[in-house]
Amino acid sequence: MGAAYFYHLTERPIDATLPVLIGKALGAGWRVAVRGRDPALLDRLDRMLWQGDGFLPHGRAGGPHDADQPVLLTEDEVANGATCLMSVGGAEVTPEEVTAGERVCILFDGFDQVAVETARGQWKALTGAGVEAQYWAEEAGRWVKKAESG
Repeated sequence: MGAAYFYHLTERPIDATLPVLIGKALGAGWRVAVRGRDPALLDRLDRMLWQGDGFLPHGRAGGPHDADQPVLLTEDEVANGATCLMSVGGAEVTPEEVTAGERVCILFDGFDQVAVETARGQWKALTGAGVEAQYWAEEAGRWVKKAESG
């Protein structure tokens, strides 16, 4: 049974946080899907994952090799058998997706009030459905667990 981890981004942007989390998930042997609602955000993340210090093999959903991708950026379905789903930009996550996988990571911008309210709604919906959840916030460059359900 999986769990949902909420990451409240206040010190480092998604461009810095997402590659670290993907790297940890791949290191655990998990396949990853990154789900977003905004194609422009996914395009930006796609470019970012090809560059930088640590290349992360990945693809955008809709190609002929979606099922083979260790990391798949998608707007909807998880077509690569991912056991770790990362939600960005307020993308929806169901309780069934959390419990079916190893982990769901919900990343949200702490300076965007709409993103914060969306994450609060997701927390209430998921924990209300009996899903285990943890809330992590950045403090002085470190992640600190601030809350845990159940």
